[in-house]
Amino acid sequence: MAYFDEIKGMKVLMTGGSRGIGKNMAKGFAELGADVVIAGRSVDALASAEEELKSIHPNCFSLQADMQQTDSVYEMVDKAAEILGGIDLLVNNAGINIPKPALDVTEEDWDQILDTNLKGTFFCSQRSGKHMMKKGKGKIINIVSQMAFVGYYKRAAYCASKGGAVQLTKALAVEWASLGIKVNAVAPTFIETEMTGKMFEDRDFYDDVISRIPLGKLSKPEDVTGAVLFLASNMADFITGETMKVDGGWTAI
Repeated sequence: MAYFDEIKGMKVLMTGGSRGIGKNMAKGFAELGADVVIAGRSVDALASAEEELKSIHPNCFSLQADMQQTDSVYEMVDKAAEILGGIDLLVNNAGINIPKPALDVTEEDWDQILDTNLKGTFFCSQRSGKHMMKKGKGKIINIVSQMAFVGYYKRAAYCASKGGAVQLTKALAVEWASLGIKVNAVAPTFIETEMTGKMFEDRDFYDDVISRIPLGKLSKPEDVTGAVLFLASNMADFITGETMKVDGGWTAI
């Protein structure tokens, strides 16, 4: 049996797909012949990522959307379905964090994090689910975090948002199972990307993170891409409501 053959021609919507792990995941699907729409906020970043993806597979496109605004999310999902001719897979990757001590978190901070990481994930899933129901099948993969399972400093709102997304994954999986839609999540640890490089210039922070990961190193975007490709493939067709941790063993302790 040839693995991942079914991904060729798959119609994929990837939020937060213009940079970091989102772009890496989008490239993984494009390399396997999937038709991909990436969504994000920055028009310039989207244009650059789209050009890179098209060099791999021509049926790749980008759409601008604000995940904090439900109308914008609905419009983006409907447009993606129109471009692709339906949606087979939604990857909810868009997310933000504003690291602050809990006593310093403002209402604006809280709303930005929860609206993007939880509300945006729900309404993107809701709208995509409607398109999937027309076909009687589909998959949704939410990119959450190990912080859904453990606490950490300066991440009260972030932990709350990702914990909520894990429970949302279970609720949608149960409710939509009879409709042929499988809903799962992937929970990475800290990932080594260009965007996190500045954060890890703080050597004390870096040393603390590494000390909590039994494998002794940071995750790479490819680690997350591998987990998502597996859940998207036929190999995971009897898996729903689960969260796969890609954390180097952090939460096993």
